[in-house]
Amino acid sequence: MPSPKLRVAPMTSPFQVVLVEPEIPQNTGNIARLCAATQSPLHLVGRLGFRIDDRSVRRAGIDYWHLVMLHTHPDWSSFALTHARLRPPGRVRLFSATGRRSYLDAGFLPGDALVFGRESSGIPQEVLDRYPDDVFGIPTAGAVRSINLASAAAIVVYEAMRSVGALDNARIESAADDAHPEPDDFVR
Repeated sequence: MPSPKLRVAPMTSPFQVVLVEPEIPQNTGNIARLCAATQSPLHLVGRLGFRIDDRSVRRAGIDYWHLVMLHTHPDWSSFALTHARLRPPGRVRLFSATGRRSYLDAGFLPGDALVFGRESSGIPQEVLDRYPDDVFGIPTAGAVRSINLASAAAIVVYEAMRSVGALDNARIESAADDAHPEPDDFVR
């Protein structure tokens, strides 16, 4: 029998998770699952390093793709125009290994776009230059180049949700209410 799940209500104005030219399908798959779990729309911007057609998604074993609010944009300008039209409009918050301020200082607001760059080279410099006061990083104690893209997205999305109170009223939802049981629900 499936286990009860800890749930929160969806945000009225959710955070927008934005990946600029992601290269590794497993990272994007993990972030898509994060977006499905938090009901945060996922925006894929620019050229992708993989395919996202139905056949490729099924082959990758991503059984929750239908739960993702997915938007694709050919380039940054297209995304920026779409984001500016949201009501209420959110701000753009960029997360980069080159950020000089901590993500904990980002001052999140509902509807903000949380932007992450490609695994090999991060957010394009022209985008960073457009928002110089909105670039944040995740501090590390060890001498690593950066944190994995999927891990960084999870850290930031849940901190953003926590900081605006979106996690305050967590409740236990019975297994009968679970509309999409996970495969591990059947393994004992």
